[in-house]
Amino acid sequence: MTNQFEYTKEEVKTPEGAERTRPGRTYVPRVDIYETETEFVLLADLPGVDENSLDITLENDVLTLNGQVNFEPPQGYDLAHVEYGIGDFHRTFAISDKIDRDKIEATIKHGVLRLVMPKKTGPSTRKINVKSA
Repeated sequence: MTNQFEYTKEEVKTPEGAERTRPGRTYVPRVDIYETETEFVLLADLPGVDENSLDITLENDVLTLNGQVNFEPPQGYDLAHVEYGIGDFHRTFAISDKIDRDKIEATIKHGVLRLVMPKKTGPSTRKINVKSA
């Protein structure tokens, strides 16, 4: 039986002419996004990231995730072989105007981010009355 969910880490492409200010690699975290009647839920895999090394910003309908990984090999050991690349994480999303930005909540546990984005309540459309001038 073959595994249809093969995971490959994708490295973030640095725009031409730009330079990173932090050494090392940056990866695109894998995410799942679920929608219910009342909210959107984003789950992101950020191994090695905790609440102190994660920065989430929302500006002009763009949600940005930045996670820093500070890997220290165990004292007295040298890294002999690596199969899992270690690096930071960065990803951006364009979000809908259906989201109530003031009620977004984020939690992270064991390197898995759970971002809950409630939908706005009330009618999404309204009739605008036209008056003669």
